[in-house]
Amino acid sequence: MALTVGVVGKPNAGKSTFFSALTMADAKIAAFPFTTLEPNIGVGYVRKKCPHTEIGKECKPRDSFCREGIRFIPVKLIDVAGLVPNAHKGKGLGFQFLDDLSSADALIQVVDASGKTDLEGKATTNADPMSEVTFLRSELYHWIASIITKNWKKVRTKNISALAEMLSGLKISPEKTSQIARKLSLDTARLNWSEEERLEFSKEIISAKPILVVANKMDELHSPIDMQTLFPNTDVIPTSSLYELALKKADESGAISYLPGSPSFEIKNATNKQKEVLGQIASYLEKNKTTGVQDAIETLVYKRMSHLVAFPVEDEAKWADQKGNVLPNSFLLPEGSTPLDLAERVHTDLANNFISALDARKKTRLSKEYELKDCDIIKIFSK
Repeated sequence: MALTVGVVGKPNAGKSTFFSALTMADAKIAAFPFTTLEPNIGVGYVRKKCPHTEIGKECKPRDSFCREGIRFIPVKLIDVAGLVPNAHKGKGLGFQFLDDLSSADALIQVVDASGKTDLEGKATTNADPMSEVTFLRSELYHWIASIITKNWKKVRTKNISALAEMLSGLKISPEKTSQIARKLSLDTARLNWSEEERLEFSKEIISAKPILVVANKMDELHSPIDMQTLFPNTDVIPTSSLYELALKKADESGAISYLPGSPSFEIKNATNKQKEVLGQIASYLEKNKTTGVQDAIETLVYKRMSHLVAFPVEDEAKWADQKGNVLPNSFLLPEGSTPLDLAERVHTDLANNFISALDARKKTRLSKEYELKDCDIIKIFSK
């Protein structure tokens, strides 16, 4: 199953622009609250140097694409309606769309760093961007608490495994569920927790989902700001989603040549009007090196979630499938994954009949317990 990332935030923080910049999907973008009424689903990509450059043969990806020796590996993205404070009490659109995030492995919170919109997405001045981070965490744990409360009668008096099974639908592992319960000194043999204990548990369980904060609309700031001052004790990726989206559209139209995440672009067939806008973007890139959008998804996937890329092949000599396609597939897997885990991702039957694996670079046999390294090229042997 593909990695899934939910894009969350208050209304009018530039969330749909960020989503569109990553996916090029036609999300509704406007400067008023609740532009997104139905969740948008699209595909973004994380970069990795493609191993085909090592053998001088062009790859032929089936599940991704490759440009200038860089492989772009897909990540499923879900953009949901903006949340406002007290959504758990029915304000705004309530929890209607948070349920769409239940399948997300991680979250990206898009914050309006310009300070030009309040927590409900209305125009203002000098708003505190950090307050967006605080309120969203509160809404998320109230969401978790509401799910637990709604199903409490089903698990009450049972052991922690019953609660873990219920939370598994939220992509929270049984190990994490038990770990948090023990951390809070809650009874795991018989669930007879109070409402207060359930709320404390819900606060902690949010930490099980990696959340990356994106400080968006950096292009609207006229003077540099200190991220640590603006967002104390919070790791933040500054971004200009608007500029990234503009660059991707210009590249798509042939006006420029731009590789997503690059610090520069080449003008090809741009009009004078386009050149004026591109000049502003070039100045921004000169100062900031990147729009930050690509950095955000990659920081989340590779650093926060500790994922690596593996390339399964059938022909270990040519790094190809049976038809001769070089490096046709690429998979994102958590660090610590094994060839057996990779086989499971390729096909259940391959995993069920697994015998061993081969490192296609070194031509050495690997056991099913071998821990994959980033960019390993693996041939799997099965019965």
